[in-house]
Amino acid sequence: MKKIVLVIGIQLSVIGGIVAQEKTADKSSVDKQNMTVTTQDAFYPKGEQALYTYVMMNTKYPEESIKKYVTGNVSLSFDVMADSTVSNVKIISDVGYGVGEEVKKLLEKLKFAPAIMMGVKVKSNLIMDFPVKAH
Repeated sequence: MKKIVLVIGIQLSVIGGIVAQEKTADKSSVDKQNMTVTTQDAFYPKGEQALYTYVMMNTKYPEESIKKYVTGNVSLSFDVMADSTVSNVKIISDVGYGVGEEVKKLLEKLKFAPAIMMGVKVKSNLIMDFPVKAH
């Protein structure tokens, strides 16, 4: 009888150790308030500065804008889809001379990290200002 009790006692302590390990593993993905972080806003993976630099350096400025040394900001509203693509790009404000359209074309080719809500990737809308210098 003692052997059976002893064997059962060993099995329970092993099972208890496994449960304790599982609880410890769960805590590693929990924040300071014991809440799992499951939301984030959409963002450009390489960082905002890299995005602005990319747009400024790769915009094909129309000839007229270069002649007039056009500078300023182009404001765009766009959706970042759950699959990381950009769609529904709209120009909110522009410096003129077709510069906004060129910035829009660049943005439509990029990939963003999508927004996450309750652990699920979702479509979100961003509004951003892009500095431009046609020189």
